[in-house]
Amino acid sequence: MSLEARLSAIDERIADAARRAGRDPGEITRIVVTKFHPASLVRELHALGVRDVGENRQQELTAKRGELGDLDGLRWHFIGQAQTNKASAIRRDAHVVHSVDRVKLADALHRAASGEDVLDVLVQVNLTDDPGRGGSSLADAEAVAEHVLGLDSLRLRGVMAVAPLDEDPASAFARLRTVADRVRLLAPDATWISAGMTGDFVEAIEAGATHLRIGSAITGPRPDRV
Repeated sequence: MSLEARLSAIDERIADAARRAGRDPGEITRIVVTKFHPASLVRELHALGVRDVGENRQQELTAKRGELGDLDGLRWHFIGQAQTNKASAIRRDAHVVHSVDRVKLADALHRAASGEDVLDVLVQVNLTDDPGRGGSSLADAEAVAEHVLGLDSLRLRGVMAVAPLDEDPASAFARLRTVADRVRLLAPDATWISAGMTGDFVEAIEAGATHLRIGSAITGPRPDRV
């Protein structure tokens, strides 16, 4: 199946899932995750109309942005775990950071601001009991969100999470929806819910996801390295 056919098939499945959930497919943003794929694939995706692309690693994000600077309208989403010492580069190269999971990282991204630019960010929530997983705890997510609201170079957009592998994604995303609702009490315009990947985006849509992170179902198998 060609790249165009895979993209079309996923978009049809997203639209069908949205309609079954009583939602407008137009309110859902499909982010194509291009981790480990070459910049040439992003160029092909852009030619097919893709404008939202996700990357997990700062080095790869920076390299691809540098190579694809001639493409208009690409919106780069950083969705991986972020180290504070990479905050400046992430801030420079990403339009949205989905993985703000602690106050220290929010502060590092804020300090890396240049001029009056404002960076869109989401608070990543850990939906497991494993503190080693990325994301703030359910109990701490609101505090991180409140801290972000005090940093004028960051714009809180909402929340993000990855469903645990050993749990029904519907129940996990229901917890995320609860956190999202509480965050919206702090910031009514923080309406984004970044949730859902290839295997669980239908459940994410049912739980109110606004941004889906779809990788190999569109891009094909990932190569071992860029």
